[in-house]
Amino acid sequence: MKKTLLGVSLTLLVLPAFAQDKEQDRVENAGTVMKEILNAPDSIPQSVLDKADCVVILPSVLKFAIGIGGSYGRGVMTCRGGSTFHGPWGAPTMMALEGGSAGLQLGGNATDFVLLLMNSRSAKSILSSKVKLGGDASAAAGPVGRTASAASDVTMRAEILSYSRARGLFAGISLEGSTLRPDNGANKNLYGKEVSASDIVFKKAVPVPDSAKNLLATLQKASPTNKSKGN
Repeated sequence: MKKTLLGVSLTLLVLPAFAQDKEQDRVENAGTVMKEILNAPDSIPQSVLDKADCVVILPSVLKFAIGIGGSYGRGVMTCRGGSTFHGPWGAPTMMALEGGSAGLQLGGNATDFVLLLMNSRSAKSILSSKVKLGGDASAAAGPVGRTASAASDVTMRAEILSYSRARGLFAGISLEGSTLRPDNGANKNLYGKEVSASDIVFKKAVPVPDSAKNLLATLQKASPTNKSKGN
C-alpha cells in the first residue's frame, strides 16, 4: 500500500515537470525557427513585419498529424506590448492551430508555420476565442522577400498573413479554413498556473520565461517598432 502511494505521489510530481519541459522546448524551438527564417535571404518583408501586432510560430508540424477536424499545430504567439500593440515584444501565450483543408500537403518532413497578425482586431479576437481563418478573420498567403511588400489588394486587406517552411523552402501559404485558438492547457503547463492569453499579453500577468528570451530578442532586433498606422 505504501509503495502504491509513493508511486502515485512521484507520478503527480513528475507529470507537471514533464509537461512544463515540453512547453519550454516548444517555445525554444519557436525562437530558433523565427531566428532562422529572419536570417534567410528570402524572408518576411521588413515592411510587413514592421506592421505586425503579433506573431504566431508553430514549429515542426508533421504531415501524419493532419486530418479533417484533427489538430495539426501547436506553438506560441507573442505580441507587442500595450493596448495598441506599440510596446516591446512580450511574454508568449501558447496557441493551437486546428482543422484546415484535407488537401493540404506538407510532405514527409516537418513544416514550420509563421502567422503575422496585422491589426488589433485579429489579435484581440484570437486572444479571447477560437478564430476561423478566412471566416472570422481574413487571411492570405504572405509575400516573401526582403524588399517585397504587401501591395496587392488581397494581402493589404488580410488581417492574417501566413507562411510555411519545409525542406528549406520558405513561402506564403493559405491556411483558410483552419482555426487558431489560445491553448490554455499549455499555458498552465508553461507558467505553472491558470492564466488566460489575454492576461498574458495585456496585463503582463506572468514574467517572460527563460525559454522565450531568444524569440523575443530576435523579434525586438528585427522589428523594434510597430509602424502600423491602423492601431
